[in-house]
Amino acid sequence: MNLKGLFSSPQASSTSYDRVVYFPADRYPETAAHIEHAIEEGKSAICTIDREGAEENRSQSLKGVPTRDGYDRDEFPMAFCDEGGTGADIDYVKPTDNRGAGSWISHQVDEFPDGTKVLIQVK
Repeated sequence: MNLKGLFSSPQASSTSYDRVVYFPADRYPETAAHIEHAIEEGKSAICTIDREGAEENRSQSLKGVPTRDGYDRDEFPMAFCDEGGTGADIDYVKPTDNRGAGSWISHQVDEFPDGTKVLIQVK
């Protein structure tokens, strides 16, 4: 797949984020629905990349959320985001959707340095 056009720089008038990533709802519908719901409920659509904090954020966000047979616990904001961790929205998503989405988003932000503010938009 050609990834050109899936992320872009924000318009010059905006200073609240550095990049935009367009998340493909057609490829990962369950994760996309969770992202949209979490944002509607007030979670930040902006992810400040903080890879070193990911393990601790994941531990905090999933604390007290039981596993379910046949599902992954999806978190938004994601664990690698400074906005993730305690208070993240958690939903149960099929593993193929969740893991595919995680791999996809990781590849989109792979070259962005920590501290980059990324606006996540579901398309």
